[in-house]
Amino acid sequence: MHRPSPILTTIGVIAALLMLSACSKPASTAANAPALPAMEVEVATVTATTDHQERHLPGTVQAVARATVSAQTMGTVDRAPIAIGQTVTAGQTLVTLSATELNARVAQARAALDQATRDHQREADLLTRGASTAETVRALEDQRRMVAAALDAVSAQLAHTTVVAPFDGVITQRLVESGDFAAPGTPLFTIEGSDLEVEVAVPESLRSLTVGDPVTVEADFVPYAGTVREASPAANAATRSRLVRILINAAAPLRAGQFVRVRWPDTTVPTLTIPASAVTTFGQMQRVFVVADGHAVLRLVKTGHTTEGVTTVLAGLNAGETVVINPPAPLRDGQSLQISR
Repeated sequence: MHRPSPILTTIGVIAALLMLSACSKPASTAANAPALPAMEVEVATVTATTDHQERHLPGTVQAVARATVSAQTMGTVDRAPIAIGQTVTAGQTLVTLSATELNARVAQARAALDQATRDHQREADLLTRGASTAETVRALEDQRRMVAAALDAVSAQLAHTTVVAPFDGVITQRLVESGDFAAPGTPLFTIEGSDLEVEVAVPESLRSLTVGDPVTVEADFVPYAGTVREASPAANAATRSRLVRILINAAAPLRAGQFVRVRWPDTTVPTLTIPASAVTTFGQMQRVFVVADGHAVLRLVKTGHTTEGVTTVLAGLNAGETVVINPPAPLRDGQSLQISR
């Protein structure tokens, strides 16, 4: 008959004694833990608002007043004292054409007018003495008027040999040099005014704005105020967009040809907002404490943009709920709350 080993018997007795000792101890439960005291907090209400969405459209800055000035008569460029970037004033002489033939024609027309005036005056004097006829005087008067009109026409052509700035601005292109031959329609220079506007193609799917409506223009992430100056009511068949010109504040540090973005109003959507101080972060999670039956309920939320201390809530809250703002660090889920008044 096999007898059990004394060592195994001793181990079994010790294990039995330990089990009896453990069973004899009283159980500890969460119910016996002391309750957390009520914490005084400040609260705010989840507000339902309307968020105005915007579409960023590419635009180009250009001068409101811009012109390519061309020759209106034939001649050789005598002087062209202009340079790219030069600031000019309205009426300033910028190009002078040499037109010897026009000077001769003006002198010839003046001589013809003097002759026609003398002939008319002589026949008018003779008519008063009965030595001429009224028909002769009328014919000479008509001839005098025609010669005067011819002088006005050639004088106007001669005046076009002096080309002046049509408005205050800056020379952006110099297209002729001294000695060049210029015919009517030959471009001489390009000038742009100081007032700026933004030209933008607005998709026909976006809502229309009327002249005078405010629009924000953004350049290098800096916003500038603008107003709609012109807006086409019809869409381009190829691009499905409408042409809009936006007048920019004269103080804006923009330049012609610069790329900008236009914040064009899009659709409006309902949005929930809360004070930004109500949101706390834990890792990558965003949390708020919601007040329910006088207790703090920890809830995960998803937020959008924050502007001037107000955060947009995309998910996790309902309109009209109450949240704790600036939640104290010791505040725990389920803890009683005392609302500050």
